[in-house]
Amino acid sequence: MMLTEDLEWFVVLAETQQVTATADLTHLSQPTLSRKLARLERQIGVTLFDRQGRRLELNRYGEILYRHARTALHSLDAAQSEIQSLASPESGTVRLDFLHSFGTWLVPHMLRGYRVEHPGVRFELHQDSAQFLVDRIAAGTSDLAVVSPQPRDPQVAWMQIAQQSLALAVPADHRFAKLHSVELADAADEPFIGMHPNFGMRRILDELCAAAGFTPNFVFESSELATVGGLVSASFGVSVMPVQDPPIWAEGVVYVPIEGAQRKIGLIWSKSRELSDPARTFRDYVERTTWS
Repeated sequence: MMLTEDLEWFVVLAETQQVTATADLTHLSQPTLSRKLARLERQIGVTLFDRQGRRLELNRYGEILYRHARTALHSLDAAQSEIQSLASPESGTVRLDFLHSFGTWLVPHMLRGYRVEHPGVRFELHQDSAQFLVDRIAAGTSDLAVVSPQPRDPQVAWMQIAQQSLALAVPADHRFAKLHSVELADAADEPFIGMHPNFGMRRILDELCAAAGFTPNFVFESSELATVGGLVSASFGVSVMPVQDPPIWAEGVVYVPIEGAQRKIGLIWSKSRELSDPARTFRDYVERTTWS
């Protein structure tokens, strides 16, 4: 198998057709260059040049190798340039995933601020449920993800960046609507609207209900918090939702605080893979900035 350095000196030799000139250009001694050529011809099994005194001329085998060697070197140069562009902290790419509910406020806030400081950085964005995002990080498909709650997967690192208070979302005419706070156990007999399993808010709701001593009766499961809020406003059921300020969910919903209930938000990345310079720079920016 030819190495890159073999491709380089061979292309120069094919173009100069002189060992002396090639030795000067490649900083190889003439005996070293002659040995390399002999070894290459033995490796391939044919002679590559016709000798015309002190001058070398490519034969048909050498022409084939020269054509492919030039193409290979151009491809390698292009690959190196592409990699350097992706890896540059000022012009590279950050693969950032996030939950659907963070796409309306948190992630846009992050991107606006970061791109003021680093306008040349590109972002490849992807949104999905919490478990799918954790799987993508573990598989190396993405660099970073904004998720909640903290994943249980030991393959990913976690850095908390914000938190939100949680409330029992009820319709405006509900019996809990005028309360200043509520114990979740008091809602045990209510019909619940929740996210699908594998979504972060569903895990939070399930864990809160379990701590309150009951299993919620789900009348509908959704993949969008906005849909959950809309159905609560239609008196289809109640739900546990984060408190947004200003509110971004449906009108006609009252958010009754649940004492001590918080939604912790964090940034995750793979423990086993080194972050690229652009991704590491973005992570550092997120860490030093206040998001809640």
